[in-house]
Amino acid sequence: MALSQRLEIRQSHALVMTPQLMQAIKLLQLSNLDLAAYVDNELERNPLLERTAESEAESERRATDGAVVEKPAEDWPERPVDVADTAPDAHRDAGEQAGDDDSAGSQQAPSESPLGYSEWGSTPAARRDDDDYNLEAFVSAEHTLSDHLAEQLALAITDPARRMIGQYLIDLVDDAGYLTSDLATVAEKLGASLADVEAVLAILQTFDPAGVCARSLTECLAIQLKERDRFDPAMRALVDPIDLLAKRELGALRKICGVNEEDLADMIAELRQLNPKPGLAFGSTVVQPIVPDVFVKPLPDSSFMVELNSDTLPKVLVNQTYYTQVTKSVKNDKEKSYLADCLQTATWLIRALDQRAKTILKVSEEIVRQQDGFFVHGVQHLRPLNLKTVADAIGMHESTVSRVTANKYMATNRGIFELKYFFTSSIASSDGGEAHSAEAVRHRIKLMIEAEMPEGVLSDDTIVEKLRESGIDIARRTVAKYREAMRIASSVQRRRDKQSVAARR
Repeated sequence: MALSQRLEIRQSHALVMTPQLMQAIKLLQLSNLDLAAYVDNELERNPLLERTAESEAESERRATDGAVVEKPAEDWPERPVDVADTAPDAHRDAGEQAGDDDSAGSQQAPSESPLGYSEWGSTPAARRDDDDYNLEAFVSAEHTLSDHLAEQLALAITDPARRMIGQYLIDLVDDAGYLTSDLATVAEKLGASLADVEAVLAILQTFDPAGVCARSLTECLAIQLKERDRFDPAMRALVDPIDLLAKRELGALRKICGVNEEDLADMIAELRQLNPKPGLAFGSTVVQPIVPDVFVKPLPDSSFMVELNSDTLPKVLVNQTYYTQVTKSVKNDKEKSYLADCLQTATWLIRALDQRAKTILKVSEEIVRQQDGFFVHGVQHLRPLNLKTVADAIGMHESTVSRVTANKYMATNRGIFELKYFFTSSIASSDGGEAHSAEAVRHRIKLMIEAEMPEGVLSDDTIVEKLRESGIDIARRTVAKYREAMRIASSVQRRRDKQSVAARR
């Protein structure tokens, strides 16, 4: 076969990831504080960008009196969400616009603003590290007590409702590691039972560091002693009247504990080895107040008003007057190119901020529509929800929804929650009805096994059939996985154990 050289012309279609587009993708996932810092940096670099007169007056007023004045959103009108309306057609215009942007991606000129940037996050180029990726930022990032507890929460609790309760309680833990709120108040706020909140707190109190999430010094010390297996009646009697120990009333303590002087000294020495403020092992951090990006307000007609927090939206514009004046005095191509670049960057930033705000509002509206049961009745009515459901409803890609829900907060009638908290795992319904929470299915499997008789031990296949009869579509391997996670033996082993118990009787 002869080798030869030749010229060919081929036409191909591919997405072009311009620097503006990659920056826009990053812009979408910034928190409101990071976004404000980003815009401030752009204001310093770009002479054609300026704050609106309103935002300047606002900044001066806050700097002088420190007051935060709430004002109605002017650029973003309030939009009610009817919880009964679940049709996604109202949002399909975003998907159609994204499709148009994708089809024109290969022909996009660098000077154009990437209006459809939020739909391009799934491309390989979007997932690659850009020039601003800094590994040292991850290495040096401070690991807070809240982060440490949240990581353990994700492994310890799988039920969506209880996980939300746990995260809510973690947010109430101070730097010393103590819970700063009353459990009855938390239960009322979340619409949960007091028993559920107490059960979740009991799990949190098993987390590292030992003694964390205690409500008092006595409880903190008791948790640490239990972990050391040293919380005997005598030690309990010593810890309960902690004020007597602080006053050094040793005689009264000896009488209460029923020990002699030497034993009491040993017990006090053991207490001194405990940490009364376990949370300080992670250092004291400057508390940054959470500023919600979205407000959700209930209306009399059982719908909800969803609006953006206008105070978190940067208010900038392009100073066209200044641009016109400066261009008249341009002397060379270098200056002309610099001004053109500044104008392009400023125009892109304003459009990107507008697109970001619209995307956050659309995602928030759909979350409220999907999780209306939580807002009306409480945490026990959280529905199974994933990124794909929301993405399909509003005509966007899952990666877009993922970026929007990161570091964004929603102020509701039940408190302030990060958007990602509303996403929970689910198991499909066999009859096409509403999906079932994965934790609810686990609980049902456990109840079925606990109720089985020695002569009627249920195999995994039998459990699958019974669940499908109840409208739960689940695979056999999933049942086996759930059973093993709950440390329940196989049907063969359970049959042997039950027969052995029956034989002894």
